[in-house]
Amino acid sequence: MQDLKKRTKQFAYDCWNFCEGIPKSREFNAWVNQLIRSSSSVGANYRASQRAKSTADFINKLKIVEEETDESMYWLELFNMALPSKNAQIKKLHTEAKELLAITVASIKTSRKNSK
Repeated sequence: MQDLKKRTKQFAYDCWNFCEGIPKSREFNAWVNQLIRSSSSVGANYRASQRAKSTADFINKLKIVEEETDESMYWLELFNMALPSKNAQIKKLHTEAKELLAITVASIKTSRKNSK
């Protein structure tokens, strides 16, 4: 499996690359900004989790990764509704987000279980 640090960074870059091709408008710009923020936060917070000071800190940082990944999925779903012509690209990003979310949730559950 690809290193998660690299994978989350690639996800942020891929979302940024997708956003680069979105038509410029007041409405789309708001969504673009949100997707870029949330998708880049996934990798930044995962990276921070690797320097956690305790198990509780690690879990807390992963919970942020979970939230930001879910938020990224939300923005991708909105883009999918508004830009059906970009469905293939959006679907690929959404699938990656779903996989990252599943890995994150599993890591949180494992960490909680091991800390008891």
